[in-house]
Amino acid sequence: MKKQTISRRHFIGSGAIAATSMLFLSKISFAGSILRSAAKPNSVINGVQIGVITYSFRSMPGTAEDLLKYCIDCNINAIELMGDAAEAYAGAPKREPSQSWTDFAPKMAEWRAGVAMDKFKDLRKMYNDAGVTIYAWKPNALGAKNTDAEIDYAFNAGKALGVGHVTVELPDEAQTKRLGDIAAKHKMMVGYHAHTQATPTLWDAALAQSKYNGINLDIGHYASGTSSSPVPFIEKYHDRITSMHIKDRKFNDGPNAPWGQGDTPIKEVLQLMKKNKYKFPATIELEYKIPDGSDAVKEVKVCRAYAVDALK
Repeated sequence: MKKQTISRRHFIGSGAIAATSMLFLSKISFAGSILRSAAKPNSVINGVQIGVITYSFRSMPGTAEDLLKYCIDCNINAIELMGDAAEAYAGAPKREPSQSWTDFAPKMAEWRAGVAMDKFKDLRKMYNDAGVTIYAWKPNALGAKNTDAEIDYAFNAGKALGVGHVTVELPDEAQTKRLGDIAAKHKMMVGYHAHTQATPTLWDAALAQSKYNGINLDIGHYASGTSSSPVPFIEKYHDRITSMHIKDRKFNDGPNAPWGQGDTPIKEVLQLMKKNKYKFPATIELEYKIPDGSDAVKEVKVCRAYAVDALK
């Protein structure tokens, strides 16, 4: 009888210890889950999605993993991904230093035409698991010299990455027609980017060619090239803007400047987006000279803080 009592007590004690241990482990697991959740970036500020283009980090190592870490460090949860890092992650061939682009281009075109989308899907998952969405992709595969197979690849890779649109420098009207037709087949938007050649009517021909042709507006370039505010342009074309680059520049084709020191009305633009509930992302593009003692990540944080203040 005594033996049974000891066994029962031992059993009850062991059960209590086990239950306590399970509860402790459960709390640790739950706390870990909370920490993981808290660590995920968030740059939706009062309804406005603040993102960043990977060009902002061009002065730093630029693998896909590096770029993701920079986003997390900057507390930014959305990105316009340029082509090199994604293609390297997917196993693209490397051009030898002695090899001309003319010799290398056919090899790259062959790779693009035949590559599987698995690695692009893996890249998307890696970013999404960390809390970062890839909303735009800018591959070097949408030019007049690229084959139709390469352009199809650009859209297919974009789908695998989960983007809403691809971006490209605004080409001539023959190429915007070509891209618009292929975009319609893929049902994915093309956002055309311009520099200081921008005018209030610059995109009109492309927009008329296809409903899948859109605008990747850069408000710094627009303000500098037109010496005027981009606000009226945004109000008129907001439904065709796929995403918008944010930077500060001086009027009259003036230089890039730290945010708030140029002539670009960044605050007014962000307030307009907030007021009218525009859903296209506002993309930080770090292009001013990085101050001594700083780096690209620190300066993107400065830009993000400026946007937060502007959207209060």
